Amino acid sequence: QLQLVESGGGLVQPGGSLRLSCAASGFTVDSYTIGWFRQAPGKEREGISCISSSGGSTNFADSVKGRFTISRDNAKNTVSLQMNSLKPEDTGVYYCSTRYGSSCYGTWNYWGKGTLVTVSS
Repeated sequence: QLQLVESGGGLVQPGGSLRLSCAASGFTVDSYTIGWFRQAPGKEREGISCISSSGGSTNFADSVKGRFTISRDNAKNTVSLQMNSLKPEDTGVYYCSTRYGSSCYGTWNYWGKGTLVTVSS
């Protein structure tokens, strides 16, 4: 059974950094495409970043370019999202998801339960 568990969220001041981790079980992260999404209070869920099974990465949101970096650790079977220069508008629940195939676009098949990130002074 495929399962994703996010961790690393918390409260951070503006300008700070957090590193989110998505631990996978039931499959290997280098064989599926993994994405990070977030849902801000009162808003729809949006795509943040994706790493394909081939290793290529894509940023969905212009607002995080230059600040967020997605990476994969095959040995630990995890995908991380390094978030720097955090802003209050980055606040939300962050989810990781996986989909079949090597594209970052299309239907996402499995979701974790999310981890809350709050950026506030």
